[in-house]
Amino acid sequence: MEKGVNRRGHEEHVVEKQHLKLNDLKEEAKAAGLVNKCLSKDNIPEYPHPEFVVSHVKHDTKGTGLRGISEDNGFKAPFKDQSSGLGLLWWSLSVGPDEIKSAERRLLEKTYPDQMEEQLQMQQGFLEKFTTSPAFLKTSRLGSYRFTFPLEELLEAYREQFCSGAPPVMRVFKTVLYRQTVNYVVLVHSPDQDQFSDYPLLTDNPDTVCTYRDGCFIWRPEAMSETHGYEFVKGQMEAQELSRRHEFDVWDNVSITLHVPNKQVLHFDAGRLRENLKFCRAEKPGLIRGVTFENFQTAEKLVNEFWPKYPSPLEKDE
Repeated sequence: MEKGVNRRGHEEHVVEKQHLKLNDLKEEAKAAGLVNKCLSKDNIPEYPHPEFVVSHVKHDTKGTGLRGISEDNGFKAPFKDQSSGLGLLWWSLSVGPDEIKSAERRLLEKTYPDQMEEQLQMQQGFLEKFTTSPAFLKTSRLGSYRFTFPLEELLEAYREQFCSGAPPVMRVFKTVLYRQTVNYVVLVHSPDQDQFSDYPLLTDNPDTVCTYRDGCFIWRPEAMSETHGYEFVKGQMEAQELSRRHEFDVWDNVSITLHVPNKQVLHFDAGRLRENLKFCRAEKPGLIRGVTFENFQTAEKLVNEFWPKYPSPLEKDE
């Protein structure tokens, strides 16, 4: 476990080439002599363990980033990754109410395979009580502007522009531990880049935190609730409100990093960029210290300035 400080000034502890589940991460932290109060808690109430099937990814940015994306007609890696020195373009999974409902349904069907449709519907609604971490929120920590793309469209553009038409390679890149966040990072690169051969391939294994299958990422979160207000009653598949004080916990998420070398650009049609762009409110505190989030009127003006040929109303991601 390597200690460092990322470009936003936050301390991080990195385990390369692995996606460590929480118990293994606790052991790794203990061996490294790291004291993390959230990670070391042993009084976290029971919570469900769903499997999210995610077909969209998002990229949040601030005003200066938005300008660059509009000028380049696409995305590039303006900074090299702190620990690896690579040019990486970062995306995260877009998990909303539809994905939560689908995951809950699969969990119910797996638990009660013989239950009737009416009975299944009556038991729905418990999972939203646990999916409360920032990984599930519509707010942003990185800026007021959010690009959301279908994963297949993003990978197809990457395949054509960086892989000479061959399928991109996906690998287990690293696990990053912050004070209260665990980030599982997946690396996507061209098959002609042999510098990544010692990173394990991302395999379709039911025991892994994250995998890729049929155009979607399968995410099996280790910790969904930044703050626990409910306890999961597994036998009844219900969320029972806690009578004691709420418990703070680590929460995890998945990042997808595309290797984009030498400040090259992953291009998209200007109209498609504008179509996939929405305004999002700030989650406080932001990850970038001192970042200014625009209000909606300012954001709308800026977007119309950057995409004058596509003056459609700016939507809010709510």
